[in-house]
Amino acid sequence: MPIPAVSKIWMHGELVDWDDARIHILTPTLHYGWGVFEGVRAYETPRGPAIFQHRAHMERLHRSAKILQMEAPFSVDELMDATRRLIRVNELESCYIRPLLYLGYGEMGLNPLTSKVRAAIAVWPWGTYLGDEGLLTGVRAKTSSWQRIGTNMIPTGAKACGLYINSSLAKAEALKAGYDEAILFNEHGNVAEGTGENVFVVRDGTLLTPPLSEGVLEGVTRDAIIRFAADLGIAFTETRLLRQDLYLADEAFYTGTAAEVAPIRSVDDRDIPAPGPITKQLQGLFFDVVKGRDDRYRDMLDYVRQ
Repeated sequence: MPIPAVSKIWMHGELVDWDDARIHILTPTLHYGWGVFEGVRAYETPRGPAIFQHRAHMERLHRSAKILQMEAPFSVDELMDATRRLIRVNELESCYIRPLLYLGYGEMGLNPLTSKVRAAIAVWPWGTYLGDEGLLTGVRAKTSSWQRIGTNMIPTGAKACGLYINSSLAKAEALKAGYDEAILFNEHGNVAEGTGENVFVVRDGTLLTPPLSEGVLEGVTRDAIIRFAADLGIAFTETRLLRQDLYLADEAFYTGTAAEVAPIRSVDDRDIPAPGPITKQLQGLFFDVVKGRDDRYRDMLDYVRQ
């Protein structure tokens, strides 16, 4: 489905019309994938639109830029101010937010260090990534034939543009095979993550997820779920997971800005109860928080109209 157009996009400090938000065909980011981005969501709440974990996302954008030796041209606070302004200008009550740092037009070649870093932010209305039904009853996952990129190949701690061809290949493979989403393994054969999500499983009442050392992105929603689990008294452990741990899971789910908290109802046609009780508990709290219904987590929301 095409992205629904809104009025304005923020580009390097200026608001420009949606159709005029253009870059040169010879930007090195297009040719070599040298850039970093974020996926953020704003939700409709009784107090107006609120951005979930806004600062955490913009701080991760800066960390990604540092890993790639990109000088972020705007501070975290400046990017947050620009995002709030952009949502107000476009008169959105809820939306997806895409900040991007990319290389501007200039020198062409594999040396990125001579190109100036540019910034852009786009917002648009966007529904449930894995489908409304997927949130309710779970999605079908396929273990991918594509291996998750190793940490010494491309830094997996950075949300880097070029890295995501790895994810796209796995996503396309899963969809063409009739599944909703994929799960990738790392070079050691251990569970890494989905194509754009972190993976959690539940075994014997304990919530499990791979540690960052397995080559997974430090997900902002992942961190929120770990915090929620602690507050709810749910046992939690970061641990290496094997393929068989997916097949034998009592529960499993994806987390991510796009996917939110999506139950997994099968992996490679092995059924998993979905949504299980722990998944439902965490999913329910997540949506209460992002929609401003739980004041205990007020610190996780950045209201657009302050």
